[in-house]
Amino acid sequence: MSIPAKMRAVIKARPGPGLELAVVDVPRIGPRDVLIKVRAASICGTDLHIHRWDPWAQSRIRPPLIIGHEFCGDVVAVGSEVHTVHEGDYVSVESHVVCGACAYCRTGRGHLCPNTQIIGVDRDGAWAEYVAVPAENVWPNPPDVPPHIATLEENLGNAVHTAFAVDLRAKKVLVTGCGPVGVMAIAVARAIGARAIYATDITDYRLHLARAMGADVTLNAQREEVVQRIMELTDGEGVDVWLEMSGAPSAITQGFQVLKPGGDVALLGLPPEPVRLDINNWIIFKGITVHGIIGRRLWETWYQMRGLLRSHAINLEAVVTHTFPLEQFEHALTVMASGESGKVVLLPQS
Repeated sequence: MSIPAKMRAVIKARPGPGLELAVVDVPRIGPRDVLIKVRAASICGTDLHIHRWDPWAQSRIRPPLIIGHEFCGDVVAVGSEVHTVHEGDYVSVESHVVCGACAYCRTGRGHLCPNTQIIGVDRDGAWAEYVAVPAENVWPNPPDVPPHIATLEENLGNAVHTAFAVDLRAKKVLVTGCGPVGVMAIAVARAIGARAIYATDITDYRLHLARAMGADVTLNAQREEVVQRIMELTDGEGVDVWLEMSGAPSAITQGFQVLKPGGDVALLGLPPEPVRLDINNWIIFKGITVHGIIGRRLWETWYQMRGLLRSHAINLEAVVTHTFPLEQFEHALTVMASGESGKVVLLPQS
């Protein structure tokens, strides 16, 4: 296959708000890398942070940088030392590039590697026509998986890691935050066998999506007394398990209040600032277990995702609500930030 010298890419060219579409060199690959022609790339909250240039982005991003870390595509070139991946392979990609040598990597906890580099954050990403990644980070896809679904696997991994951190079987489950990863967690909880799933958000659009993905009851936290309603729905007991996907301080407060004694919480959402907690009454005296969730377990979570997708235990079609060509990235970001969408996907080859 002929590979061009130049490509289109969305870059953070300099410090400050905004992104721009530019023509740049197609990346070169090292001996252990592969070059992927990107079919689809989806928007994550991280991309919104980089676009806005908020304090987190200012502390982490070093322009110029091609952004984007959720994607799929076709391998078009492989390095001289790569033998497990081949030209023509259709793949998704794990965005966390880990060292493979630290104590965490060597004990099966690569998602905690302190030397992690994230594609599209610490190194050039996939809002582009081509991207270079280490061969060990690619994940083969069956040829019949549509690109708009294959690009979700990275984000789906967050939902699977969160849901599989606790036992959801026959449990009453609360999901706070019904963005894309939240509604995918609802689908996973339903597939695992949750007894009842309650979901909260502040937009009716996303609550409708939560119901489509399997929530039994949805509550708009701006209009309803969430704690009172959940306690009524659970006969005064509260929920067995709480999956926190929003990062909203109010949702975190409500979640701790309705989690029953001895319950489990898995926290994925990132609050914008430190949150005040009543540790005595919400954690210690309740005897609950708190799980902090980061990334995906490498590669355990990916095999769990494969099982859920190939068995058709979950269906992600409803999650993708908008697609745009790469050059419409600004409009795509606006749609994603509005709260009136599920997952938004960019198509670099369109």
